[in-house]
Amino acid sequence: MRTNGGYATLGHLYKEALKIPGVKWETKTPFKSINRIVQDPKCFFRIRPGLWALLEAKNKLPADLTTKPKPDSDHTYYQGLLVELGNLKKYRTFVPKQDRGKVFLGKPLGSLVTVEDIYPFTFPEVVQRAAGVDVIWFSERKFPLEFIEVENTTDMNGAFLKFVLFDAFYAKFRVAAPAVRKSEFESKLAHPLFLSLVKRTMFTSYDVVADMHTKANEAIALEQKWAG
Repeated sequence: MRTNGGYATLGHLYKEALKIPGVKWETKTPFKSINRIVQDPKCFFRIRPGLWALLEAKNKLPADLTTKPKPDSDHTYYQGLLVELGNLKKYRTFVPKQDRGKVFLGKPLGSLVTVEDIYPFTFPEVVQRAAGVDVIWFSERKFPLEFIEVENTTDMNGAFLKFVLFDAFYAKFRVAAPAVRKSEFESKLAHPLFLSLVKRTMFTSYDVVADMHTKANEAIALEQKWAG
């Protein structure tokens, strides 16, 4: 954590802890041990789901990593986790150009994406609207696999209205949001206008996004350990 500025995601810790030379883990479950260690309030504290920091660094953290984050900061954090998750799954990842300069864990969000200019996967007017979706995961064939909207406080109807434009494509739709908004998601998705989306649109809470990011990093760390 110190080498990372005093903070790190669990996924980052999982990958880096096993690389430390000369360290021998006297346990068969190092990831569970790391998870337990960071929950010691004498040394660490949680910033957000999946993101921990050293207590000694509490007053030195970047403005976007305060314990009381602004809505925009929360939005960028989960947007960044979803991009990294897509990269770990070996998808091609895209975020809107107006979001590229936003800071995610000390670096520009744009530095994480693997698709600089959105692929022209269909008619130009549809591609132009797709370029405003918070996160898109593309296949190697450059077709969209999943459209993801991060809905921190905004009206979810906006996400569904975007998704309707792409329902002719063989792709999934996902809304990532605080868990307390699930009932709102279900209520608004039930509107007849969004009938074509019902079976293809998923709700994922922020906690689950963070957990999936951690699990994906854990799998990568295990593969690296296996490869020696």
